[in-house]
Amino acid sequence: MGLPAVLHNRDFDLYWSGVVLSQIGTRGTVAANLYQVYDLTGSVAQTGLVGAAQAVALLILSPLGGALADRYDRRRLLQWAQLASLVVALGLATVTLAGDAKPWHVILCALLTTAAATFDQPARQALIPALVPREQLGQAIALLNPSREIAVLIGPALAGLLIAANGPGLMYALDVVTYAALIVVLAVLRVPALTPSAEARRSVLASIAEGARYVRRRPLIWKLMSLDVAATVFSAYRVVLPALAIDVLHVGPSGYGLLSSAPSAGALLATYTVFRVVGRSQRLGRVLLVSTALYGVSAILLVQSPLFVLTLLAALFLGAFDAMATTIRHAAVQIETPDELRGRVQAFYQMSSRGGPALGDVMVGSIAALVGPVAALSLGALVTLAVAAGFASRPNVVREYKGVALREDDADRAPPEDEDSRAAPVDEQVTQPRRGG
Repeated sequence: MGLPAVLHNRDFDLYWSGVVLSQIGTRGTVAANLYQVYDLTGSVAQTGLVGAAQAVALLILSPLGGALADRYDRRRLLQWAQLASLVVALGLATVTLAGDAKPWHVILCALLTTAAATFDQPARQALIPALVPREQLGQAIALLNPSREIAVLIGPALAGLLIAANGPGLMYALDVVTYAALIVVLAVLRVPALTPSAEARRSVLASIAEGARYVRRRPLIWKLMSLDVAATVFSAYRVVLPALAIDVLHVGPSGYGLLSSAPSAGALLATYTVFRVVGRSQRLGRVLLVSTALYGVSAILLVQSPLFVLTLLAALFLGAFDAMATTIRHAAVQIETPDELRGRVQAFYQMSSRGGPALGDVMVGSIAALVGPVAALSLGALVTLAVAAGFASRPNVVREYKGVALREDDADRAPPEDEDSRAAPVDEQVTQPRRGG
């Protein structure tokens, strides 16, 4: 079996490799941040402050990051953002290895790293269409999402081992190296320059407003954002993992690393299925809703399982369903967005896709301080289930979404449009011929 066509692009392959390496460091650092704060304080609520810091940076700076991604060289913007994150990681590694780290050091560094990422992520996502032909964009997204899961699989597991060996400072030092690697990769990419001549003459606020109007006028995009929030805020599982590993399951830092990595292992195991479904299914909206509901079920099983092995199994399923839902959402937003608006739209979208988990850490962490981690996540996951059921119970643009697998000659067989789908005319949607496996 030959490689997918998308992997025959030299620049995409380089970029893909660099992003995976950088994300290993980033995801390991996030896991180390959460563990370190819980280890220093013994409080799930204070552990949730890591998410609060991330949420503040995301919600305030994301629109600005998106506007800049549509105005300036996306590769250079990425390099500067990576350099800023490198400096922050170096500072945290220094104070931690010296034994002087306090909870506020970790929380402040989480805020600063996320602030840099608000400029990084929109540019990173908006750069992808410049690396592959348009007809391969769906494949590129379907590969990048499981690649992220490779990072989330290796990063937290590696963090657990390094924490057990000599504390979280080693993880932060490794993060510095991975940031440097992506900076080098970006320097050798051959990327066509974005020429936003008209955009550059407009004010940044006007650019942000234009992106917001585009999102508001595309029901598919903002409803996908609301579904994303329902899953990531109310089923925010990562904030309870330190308490689950240390106080409930009694498996220590190594067990915490395995537990943090298990969802990504599940996502990787589901990669082939996700790739085939995204490339071929004409019922992606329904697949998305079922996956979101099962994500909520898996979150409940994650905290209700009495044995570590059953908890790991639930985490595997959670990651698999999350991978399916995330890939469908991300690909839909990319395909629905013109290149000149892609940075801004991605910025608004990351307010839900990345801001949701951060806000969820705060909410679930606060509730866990009152009722315990098991009850807190179980109650939140029930909300995720209810929202998915609400979308599935009546015709709407999300449920009826068909994706890029819909061929133009199938348009006559499409179901009647509801009010939402009429707001986004079919002739504005990008379609492509069905591709073989």
